[in-house]
Amino acid sequence: MDDIFHLHQGQAPLLVSLPHDGTRVPADIAARMTASARGVPDTDWHVSRLYEFARGLGASILVPTHSRYVVDLNRPPDDTSLYPGQNTTGLCPVTQFSGEPVYLPGAEPDPAEIAHRVETYWRPYHDNLDAELQRIRGQHGRVVLWEGHSIRATLPFLFEGRLPDLNLGTAAGHSCSPQLARRLAGVLAAHPQYSHVVDGRFKGGYITRHYGAPETGVEAVQLELAQRTYMDEDSFAWDAPRAGALQQVLRALLQAALA
Repeated sequence: MDDIFHLHQGQAPLLVSLPHDGTRVPADIAARMTASARGVPDTDWHVSRLYEFARGLGASILVPTHSRYVVDLNRPPDDTSLYPGQNTTGLCPVTQFSGEPVYLPGAEPDPAEIAHRVETYWRPYHDNLDAELQRIRGQHGRVVLWEGHSIRATLPFLFEGRLPDLNLGTAAGHSCSPQLARRLAGVLAAHPQYSHVVDGRFKGGYITRHYGAPETGVEAVQLELAQRTYMDEDSFAWDAPRAGALQQVLRALLQAALA
């Protein structure tokens, strides 16, 4: 399934999922998109590069190849809103984070096309995510699912003001144990050079909420990074000094998850 996702299998009780890292858009879909959308600006840029060090910790890593504009892997298959009453984007987004359209007028996907995309791209990712969680839990008796995300720090269409640097989501305490949440919050507090919040605007998307079941030995957390912490938000360029500093914090967080 290398054309849909890449899975690196590790030996530790940790699975890093990066569902918005992909940038590929099939030609027939791209032809119907606006010029701005064809640049897939709402990608979680460079997160697989940021988390590459996790291999050395023994983590498994799951990364898709296709853009969230094809199908958003962190949305439920029935497209129920994760944040009722707030602006958000859907399973097959028709609106960019800027509020601009993804598609040319009249070119949006219909229900049949959406169902096809779910079966072609969404289902294989989730089948393998679930299988890898079960494999790891079978070996260790427990597993932490780490949802790695990033987003532009200022997006008036989605939220007011400026997003904190590090946004930890635990589905309001339901997707992981209180002990894990406290350990992670402690790591964040120990790095005051980065602003942070726990269960703020980003409490965890579908993956965190659906798979996190600490009573069964599967804990899930989401970390939404403000992209200014490791890249240039306008050019999408990787910033090596900023990224290197941030990776030290990410390493400490993953080590706390493994504790």
